[in-house]
Amino acid sequence: MFHSSGSSEDLQAAMDEKKRKRMISNRESARRSRLRKQKHLDDLMALANQLRKENSRVLAVLNLTTRHCAAAQAENSVLKAQMMELSSRLESLNEMLDIFNVNSSSSSSFFMGDGLHAIDNSISPLIQSYTTQPIMAAAEHMFHH
Repeated sequence: MFHSSGSSEDLQAAMDEKKRKRMISNRESARRSRLRKQKHLDDLMALANQLRKENSRVLAVLNLTTRHCAAAQAENSVLKAQMMELSSRLESLNEMLDIFNVNSSSSSSFFMGDGLHAIDNSISPLIQSYTTQPIMAAAEHMFHH
């Protein structure tokens, strides 16, 4: 009987040792799992910060591009208005030239003596009024935002 109790104690000690080793192994495994989870969380936090910075940078570029686009549209509007004004002036000057050419071809005797001076005096104020008029849509007045 004495022999069997020693064997049973050895068996119990071996089982206790296995149980202790398994407990230590489980603790280590749980610690490694916590470390992996913490590293994953740290990586996600770093990625979130990086994405926030990138988002801010993209937003700043978008705002700058939007302002440049608005400025270009305003300048385009000014240039279109100036083009329309200049086209209108050109059309009026061409009409005056047509009138001048019709008058000069229909009455060549009119250019003798003071006749040419009379035409110059009658058309000169019209031409001067068109060339001295400022273009109404000035670029510096369009950019008040």
